[in-house]
Amino acid sequence: MNRTGSKLKECLKELRLPGIRGCYEEVSEMARGERLTYEQYLEELLVREMEERRQRRIERMLRASRLPLEKTLESFDRGRLPPRVDAMVGVLLDGSFLKRTENVLAFGNPGSGKSHLLCAIGQEMIYLGYRVLFRSCELLVQELLAAKRELRLPQMLKQLARYDALIIDDIGYVQQSREEMEVLFTLLAYRYERKSVMLTSNLAFSEWERIFKDPMTTAAAIDRLVHHSVILELNIPSYRLEDAKKKGNKSIDNKKIEGE
Repeated sequence: MNRTGSKLKECLKELRLPGIRGCYEEVSEMARGERLTYEQYLEELLVREMEERRQRRIERMLRASRLPLEKTLESFDRGRLPPRVDAMVGVLLDGSFLKRTENVLAFGNPGSGKSHLLCAIGQEMIYLGYRVLFRSCELLVQELLAAKRELRLPQMLKQLARYDALIIDDIGYVQQSREEMEVLFTLLAYRYERKSVMLTSNLAFSEWERIFKDPMTTAAAIDRLVHHSVILELNIPSYRLEDAKKKGNKSIDNKKIEGE
């Protein structure tokens, strides 16, 4: 490497431009071959730097989200969704609901794909530049309760408010104590009209008194969640059960073939 190239790499490292440092030689060759102007050459370098930074930012946000990254939109069978729900999902994917601080509430039986769907939407929001955090309701409640006991609940609520969307999985799946549900209500009230909540539940609203233990608290929680919300009702069979049946049928067919 000549002295000019060495100095250029040194400058790019000092200026923290890893994208340009990694591609400037390739782009230089392209620029000479295509006779790009100085401005076009510079633009190509800057575009690549921006894309490099965007990819790194997305990678950081995906790690911080704690989302199960295997639950993508590509691996979700949207053909199983009722047409109305599928249309609503299509609208959600533009991310505008987060700008309006709307909530997304997914209801359905176990195995209907609620968690997969919201995790997939959450990943798509990260690709759009939004910050997302995924937590199971049980674990989130324990973290909130620990923060309350240590007198740092306000700080934790502020930390969670940094996320544009908070995905709370399986609310009501595990029965909690009144004290545990009080901190969950505190979180929902704090995020109301500030940031979005995305949650899944096997329980219809009519059964939520089992979660919050008190009619008034239940009504207040539902009111805050529903006021600005999109409700996805996944009244469809369990995909796990369907998959098991398919595998079972294949096993039976194989046995028949072997028997023949």
